[in-house]
Amino acid sequence: MKIFRVPECNKLQPYTLCCVDPNTYRVPTMSGPECCENPPAVSSGGVSGEVLQIASLNSYVSGKPDSKIAVLLVSDVFGYGSPKLRKLADKVASAGYYVVVPDFFYGDPMTPETKIDDWLKNHAPEQAVEFAKPVIQALKEKGITKIGAAGFCWGAKVVVELAKESEIQVAAILHPSFVTLDDIKGLKVPIAILGAEIDKRSPPELIKEFEAALVANEVNHFAKIYPGVAHGWTVRYKDDDAAEVKCAEEAHQDLVDWFGKCL
Repeated sequence: MKIFRVPECNKLQPYTLCCVDPNTYRVPTMSGPECCENPPAVSSGGVSGEVLQIASLNSYVSGKPDSKIAVLLVSDVFGYGSPKLRKLADKVASAGYYVVVPDFFYGDPMTPETKIDDWLKNHAPEQAVEFAKPVIQALKEKGITKIGAAGFCWGAKVVVELAKESEIQVAAILHPSFVTLDDIKGLKVPIAILGAEIDKRSPPELIKEFEAALVANEVNHFAKIYPGVAHGWTVRYKDDDAAEVKCAEEAHQDLVDWFGKCL
């Protein structure tokens, strides 16, 4: 399967997103602020990768193409063009991996004009699992021997489903949405869970339940709750908030260290 270089034509726009009930994919009557604050802004550069077509998906890629280990980063609803997500991809790539951030929304991320219910009908995480499989196959065909994946918010569900099907060897989920305790109980591969102290989507109590299930099933794991930060902080931290930036950088390094330990 060939990989094609494509022009960067899907420029990110600043978005607003209302919070989503993880059980019904519907907007709660009293939605909290965690999914809505500090959406990604337009960026004019500052990243070192490029956009290629892998399988049928435009993907931001970073790192050495001849690396034998790949890492998939699965975005939140704001999509693969998020500047901070791409900068994180570059950081992960600097550890020696070939990092791929696919556009699982085919150029249709959330926008202020889109109703979340309608958008999720076309972009359920389970649908993206099937989009991810040809990308994984293409990476294998180019010589990749191990694949890890990290999912952010919406993307966490995608990564968990890939892990349950043994499509990847190592998983990480950051401030996950839609991930259930039953999902975690179905895991066999090593997984890191990075959670926020202030998070209605995946509160600390739920993260602790996830960890207990992993311990009971003897699954290699790393779980950590970062104090004072809210849902989405790892890729939507405020640049002028020194404490939030520091906590995001700590989570980024923990993610790199986790892949370094397990891949």
